[in-house]
Amino acid sequence: MKNINFGSFRKDIDKIDDEILKLLDKRMGIVKEIGRIKLQSNTPIYHPKREQEILARLKKSNKKNITDRGVESIYQEIFATSRYLELPERIAYLGPIGSFTHQVAVSRFGKLSEYISSTNIETIIKSVANKSVKYGVLPIENNSNGIVAESLDFLAKYDVKIVAEANLSIHHSFASNEKLISNIKKIYSKDIAFGQCREFLNTYSLQDIELIPVDSTAKAAKIASTTPQSAAICSNIAANIFNIPIMFENIQDSDENITRFFIISDFKTNPTNNDKTSFCAFINNSDKPGTLAKLLNEFNKKNINLVKLESRPLKKNKSFSFWFYIELEGHIDDNSVSEIFMAKKGKLKWLGSYQRTL
Repeated sequence: MKNINFGSFRKDIDKIDDEILKLLDKRMGIVKEIGRIKLQSNTPIYHPKREQEILARLKKSNKKNITDRGVESIYQEIFATSRYLELPERIAYLGPIGSFTHQVAVSRFGKLSEYISSTNIETIIKSVANKSVKYGVLPIENNSNGIVAESLDFLAKYDVKIVAEANLSIHHSFASNEKLISNIKKIYSKDIAFGQCREFLNTYSLQDIELIPVDSTAKAAKIASTTPQSAAICSNIAANIFNIPIMFENIQDSDENITRFFIISDFKTNPTNNDKTSFCAFINNSDKPGTLAKLLNEFNKKNINLVKLESRPLKKNKSFSFWFYIELEGHIDDNSVSEIFMAKKGKLKWLGSYQRTL
């Protein structure tokens, strides 16, 4: 086979890389100055609206060889490095390294930030509330299994603010050190993951095997990697991190398996004209006919669209009383929204306003 000389191509690439580095260094110099000004004015470093504006502009630019997804991947790392230069941040997430929550955290804050692994959702929210960390990342709902009730309960309990949302496509794998599936006596995973893989479990007659819920799918991989006759339902990343062989890939019931996550902190985001607002509603006599309808009608009168409604038990007495988690289209600073919150002061707890994801 004739030898191909790549020398000229590589020289061109080296030249381009040198120019990219010079421009990136110049960009980071401007970023550091912005960071200095933000610190003086006590302005939050994380600015989701500005990042989305940059991505939208770049995706519309004339490009021949790079996809929109490629642009987003590259610039998320640039954004993360920029935030680190402005002010190194600590981020709490659910589960050990390799969990889906960890993947979302790294995609938003980059590899340079300091990550704090948390064993449960309350710890994440509590860490943000007491300012042990600046940001927390937690799951809020899955399009197959519904809401993560624990996240709602502790968002209501602590004083934190939702500043962004993120969606992640969830792909589960079945991993085990066993050679034969018939040798497996127990399966570890996050409780919600068992429900997302029910068809797989039934197909391979695994539904009667002991299913052991743990804090995260990454923790499941870690446990199964050292436990004989066991397996884990986890991500490919977690299986690779804990060096446990994958027997089956993409075992989730739906290929459209998506989990939504909240990023929480201690500040209010600015309106983007494409926002959602989350809040809790504490209503007297919530078990009486018409009580909830009266509240919802207040939003209807002002033409505010409500996009999510979940009920949660008050847990303060023996009666069947509830509080409600609600999401609406709009920002807390919108006149129509703020008027209702002022009128219902003491009954509505604002959890945050944030830019909608597509």
